[in-house]
Amino acid sequence: MRKLTEFRADSDYSLWLRFDDGVEGSVFLGNLLEIGAFKLWRDRDQFRRVAIDPKAMTLVWDGGIELDPAVLYRDLLERKAA
Repeated sequence: MRKLTEFRADSDYSLWLRFDDGVEGSVFLGNLLEIGAFKLWRDRDQFRRVAIDPKAMTLVWDGGIELDPAVLYRDLLERKAA
């Protein structure tokens, strides 16, 4: 499993990521705004408050939102292959 080394949430609902193997890029997450807890992201400041849970190594936001960096890594690789 690749380790997430840097990340930042941008105001356009993109999440920029860099992994320990040099893979980096942005993933658009604005399509989640209408689903359950993700509605909190309508406040762009809430979206930009992303952090990493040091135990689970997942990206976390207020409201119990968690995203697995491994899934985002796969998304980046698939986009580069297309």
